[in-house]
Amino acid sequence: MHLWERSLKVATITVLVVAGAAAPAHAEEVEQVVNGGFDNGADPFWTNAGMTIALADGRACVDVPGGTTNRWDAVVGQNDVDLVAGETYRFSFEASGDAGHVVRAVTGLAVSPYDTYFEQSPVLGDWQHYEYTFTANASTAQGQVAFQVGGSPDPWRFCVDNVSLVGGVPPEVYEPDTGPRVRVNQVGYLPDGPKGATLVTTSTTALPWELRSASGRTVARGATAPRGIDASSGQNVHTIDFSRFTKRAQDLTLVADGETSRPFDVGSSAYERLRTDALKLYYTQRSGIEIRDDLRPGYARPAGHVDVAPNKGDGAVPCQPGVCDYTLDVRGGWYDAGDHGKYVVNGGISVWELLAEYEHNRGSRKVNLTIPESGDRVPDILDEARWELEFLLSMQAPTGLVHHKIHDQAWTGLPLLPHLDPQPRELHPVSTAATLNVAATAAHAARLYKPYDKAFAARALAAARTAYDAAKANPALYAPASDGVGGGAYNDDKVTDEFYWAAAELYLTTGEKKYAADILASPEHTADVFGQVAFDWAVTAAAAKIDLALVPNRLPGLSAVKNQVVKGADEYLAIQRQHPYGVAYAPAGNVWDWGSSSVIANNLVVVAAAHRLTGKDRYRNGLLTGLDFLFGRNALNISYVTGYGEVAAQNQHSRWYAAQLDPSLPHPPAGTLAGGPNSSIQDPVAQSKLKGCTGQFCYIDDIGSWATNELTINWNAALAHLIGYVAELD
Repeated sequence: MHLWERSLKVATITVLVVAGAAAPAHAEEVEQVVNGGFDNGADPFWTNAGMTIALADGRACVDVPGGTTNRWDAVVGQNDVDLVAGETYRFSFEASGDAGHVVRAVTGLAVSPYDTYFEQSPVLGDWQHYEYTFTANASTAQGQVAFQVGGSPDPWRFCVDNVSLVGGVPPEVYEPDTGPRVRVNQVGYLPDGPKGATLVTTSTTALPWELRSASGRTVARGATAPRGIDASSGQNVHTIDFSRFTKRAQDLTLVADGETSRPFDVGSSAYERLRTDALKLYYTQRSGIEIRDDLRPGYARPAGHVDVAPNKGDGAVPCQPGVCDYTLDVRGGWYDAGDHGKYVVNGGISVWELLAEYEHNRGSRKVNLTIPESGDRVPDILDEARWELEFLLSMQAPTGLVHHKIHDQAWTGLPLLPHLDPQPRELHPVSTAATLNVAATAAHAARLYKPYDKAFAARALAAARTAYDAAKANPALYAPASDGVGGGAYNDDKVTDEFYWAAAELYLTTGEKKYAADILASPEHTADVFGQVAFDWAVTAAAAKIDLALVPNRLPGLSAVKNQVVKGADEYLAIQRQHPYGVAYAPAGNVWDWGSSSVIANNLVVVAAAHRLTGKDRYRNGLLTGLDFLFGRNALNISYVTGYGEVAAQNQHSRWYAAQLDPSLPHPPAGTLAGGPNSSIQDPVAQSKLKGCTGQFCYIDDIGSWATNELTINWNAALAHLIGYVAELD
């Protein structure tokens, strides 16, 4: 459900907790569960799936049948629970179960659409007390407390007692654990690159610092530089520059003001590994194909949306009512984010980043992604990008226009593996933006795949030409902001940048004058497009300028385009120099964007392009300094990339990488980029925990926080594109 703040349309979400509005004054605590101690038999608790509640030693026990698929296939619950929006509740119970089994403890709506207001999934064993606090985000007299125990192939026994839901309790205050006050890039620094850190302190004068080896020996020392209050975090900070240390070493630490940083390396091979891991996410995001355990141990799952029940499938998807009178076979492609939707405009910018990485970074051609196609004569990165390209081409209607998206008719809950998704699928209307995304990416593909598959390259170019002509004939078909049920809206009513991008890719592939004329006539051509957000799915002119600047061509006045890219990089470096955390991003009013981590990465892609164009060290150094924020040199002292850094995000919003909700499922794969701080905190979890947050603190590593902690194909594309260049600098 990945959207950007400027085009947000919030839909009803069937998952997770908690509050939006300020809580009312707290009344006396009131118990909402009847007979939670089972002192008067089992009523009014109920069960399904052929289970019967038996009382044993004053506890309620059920024999859970084996062979069920979903947690909700076997339930012990109580209905008619009153909930009040904004009221804080304490949900507690005692439970036991056969070792290793999981109970999904839920407070939610007992009737359709069965919204979940709060859930936890503890792993059971011996008798234990469980207690949680949450704030309701809706009022209802039809609430429910339920214990979902299905999903096991084998029968097992579950017991519960002292079930309680008490209203009127004080809300818990969330305090993030930010660890040591010395913040470093936990992944590592290049030996001949800049090395900076940030110290959070009350001191206003310089302090001594020491760099220590793994054995504790001091290998460098110096003094901090006071920077005052950092607007992005509200902290008083100093910076530490230890760039003069150039030896390769592991498990170094920085010590300042009585604090010792988390360990880091100088000269590790982590970035080469990350280049591969960031790209390997795409295989486990694939739709329409089995994910094999031998290729991704721990991530195996059946093919999703291939017309096998309970899926309605993507083999013959109809349009929304009244939109069209045909169906399309749109199997394949990548699931966009943490949901089961597939979106052309987000797929487009993701494919461009992978193709640009291949085109501009020679080392990417040798990366082994361990995918089913590995070992053919085509570089793995192109094989992976083609999985999405084929989907994008399949979304083209007989008119040449392209459908904006395809997803479920209604939102689904978490966790839910793709092959278990029961919702009907729908094609949404065509749009000019989607059509131009196919024109741009298919044209781009035509020149890169030609050495490997001339027939595919020719098919892609033909589709690109058709799409471009169709868009020119229909320049104002916009995806509506209201179309946000079951999937993100991805609305965008400014498409001059998409026209510019498509013309650029068609010109670079064909050299034809008509496309050059469209480039030169575009208002984007002379505009400074390198703003707060360099580029993303809705802002694509910078992608065009980067390719025009880096791919050899004969466009008249090309030097001006190159100068624009360099000037844009200079603007980002100017911001970075003023930032105590070294971030090339300073949003207006300190209002951090949805997906800020990818914004930062894409701004650095512009800096990387300037380094390619000029070879000047200031761009290389700025690029490397800018990486630090993503890997731990930030206010929360967390790496936003799973598996990289001592403390890293691992609970990104996803329906199948959902270990936080179901320990039998995996965390996201190593190399997955989290969305990052988002000042608008649109989801209930963030609203409950982060209300009043400042800039960098508007983030929580919780699977329920889709506004701050989702994973998406375009965010990982930004990471992969960036790290592809960094890996070649070492």
